[in-house]
Amino acid sequence: MPAKKRQNDPATGKRNKKEKRGELAVINSDLRDEAVQKGMRDAWQRKESNIHLDCEPFPHCQITRFLQSESFVESLQAELLQLNFNSKSNDLYKFQQSDDLGERKEDHISQIRSVIFGEFRVWLSEVLQVDLEATVDISCAKYEHTDVLLCHDDELEGRRVAFILYLVPPWEVKDGGTLDLFSTDEHCQSVSVVKSLLPCWNSLVFFEVSPVSFHQVESLLFEWVNEMYLDPRYQARVQQEFEESSEICLATFLQEEKLRQVRSALQSSEIKWERKGPPNKRYYGCADMQSVPSCVQECWELLSSESFFILLSNLTGLRLHYLCGDEDESENEDGKSETENRGGEGNTQASASNTDADTSTTEKKDKGPPTCVGELRRWMHGDYTLLHDSVKREYALDLQLHMGCAGWKSEFGGFTSYIAHDEDEELLTVYPEDNSLALVYRDKDTLKFIKHINNSSSSQLSSQNTAAFYDFSFNYYE
Repeated sequence: MPAKKRQNDPATGKRNKKEKRGELAVINSDLRDEAVQKGMRDAWQRKESNIHLDCEPFPHCQITRFLQSESFVESLQAELLQLNFNSKSNDLYKFQQSDDLGERKEDHISQIRSVIFGEFRVWLSEVLQVDLEATVDISCAKYEHTDVLLCHDDELEGRRVAFILYLVPPWEVKDGGTLDLFSTDEHCQSVSVVKSLLPCWNSLVFFEVSPVSFHQVESLLFEWVNEMYLDPRYQARVQQEFEESSEICLATFLQEEKLRQVRSALQSSEIKWERKGPPNKRYYGCADMQSVPSCVQECWELLSSESFFILLSNLTGLRLHYLCGDEDESENEDGKSETENRGGEGNTQASASNTDADTSTTEKKDKGPPTCVGELRRWMHGDYTLLHDSVKREYALDLQLHMGCAGWKSEFGGFTSYIAHDEDEELLTVYPEDNSLALVYRDKDTLKFIKHINNSSSSQLSSQNTAAFYDFSFNYYE
């Protein structure tokens, strides 16, 4: 560039002395590395690439169109879907997994195994500059609606690289199942999700396993629930408080955007509200779940999903999901936990609803307990429930998720009272609070009723351009 003449000092007419130089500007030495320059040249010339590498929050790589032939991938998927899948479930995960694919004789499964064990393993060794043994754990995992794999780092003895080959239909973020990558703190503990990789047909993701390679397969929980309640450390605090008093209210439980959607949808004229009676026992509105908008249905499915059973188990310490908290079942004959023995993450993923919501009451059971029953209720002036002997009396976890009741006052009624059987003494009162999840564990001798909603509430609500509040009410049984 053209040189610039030195200027005279306007006050003295003399030339300025040369300013003292500080630290010199020097470009990063990595840019002079021949391997880096070659990689940059190749990538620049190609403009687009099927290989995407990123080092944050930990080194990982996504390869789109991993296998050259689309027809081969389709045939591979067809063979995998014909396999027998076993249900895998504990506090960390819930999904279905095939047996080890190492001995399968099917043509396309045999070929993909040979590619991964051979050419792909050699390629990985060269790229990562890591000596990889010929042993590769490979199985097929099938994720359905509400399945989950929570935050973990994959650090098992001898494991150096984890990979996932996706064989999914056209996929969107709203479908869930993203591979979420976590940042870590100075103690190598997971902090929060900072990147999400969307499953894509015939794409492969791999990363080198390390103490900071925390990741998870996202489920409905992460889309709906306040992330505070998904933090294991916070869950432990909630569980301790719940175990001391057998009840707790979790404020701001749903994420704000989901709350707004459901709260607005509940006022839709399309919902059919059926009167529950007889009046000598109860009087309130119950939604026909066939008529509710999609976002309300999704919230219902969340609360009745098996991943939610796992969350409630972690929050309360109750064994609401089979295998949760059962040390005997979490160990195999070798004395190793399921987490230590599960195979690599090579898998196919699919999405399908497994929740039956044909009626306003849901019952879920898988290999025995757990079970839940639920209703979506509307509460208006004059509504109530009464104590009566026909109520099913057994140990249960009661859940109420209130919506549309901001500014509610106790004198309006509509609160839930728990009392001991054959006694008038009130044990506990749960007041309606907007977006608050109330959890109460009751025994066989504890009964409950909803206090009659009186005129004061009606006039107050009318001034707020609404005439009702709502709750999702579920009972979970061990």
